[in-house]
Amino acid sequence: MSKLKIAGILAAIVIIISAFMPWLTIESKQLVFTGLDTKGSSFGEPGVLNIGMSVICIIFFLIPQRWATLANLFSATFLVAWTFRNLLIFSRCEMGECPHRETGLFLSLAGAIVVFLCVVLQKQPAKKA
Repeated sequence: MSKLKIAGILAAIVIIISAFMPWLTIESKQLVFTGLDTKGSSFGEPGVLNIGMSVICIIFFLIPQRWATLANLFSATFLVAWTFRNLLIFSRCEMGECPHRETGLFLSLAGAIVVFLCVVLQKQPAKKA
């Protein structure tokens, strides 16, 4: 297994861990939101999709075939788009109140970018003739 695949798997594990970490706090209401616990808001549970897509990326990293690499490219691209969407939605100001962004939100985005780079930069398996 190449170093890029190992780095991609570790980055996907970081994304899974970051779903349980605080993503933002609203100090005036004393609320702390994680990727899985957003009680009192209309954010939903975006960490569930982060975890699911990370597990799919890990599985595709472990399969040494060309189709898996292409499917992993799609999965990693979707993961980056989803985590960037989470960053935009969670960090916006509403009704004059701006939340404080926490490390879990940034770790999630950084992990998704690393997963995407590991997919893009890895060597393609040779085609069978």
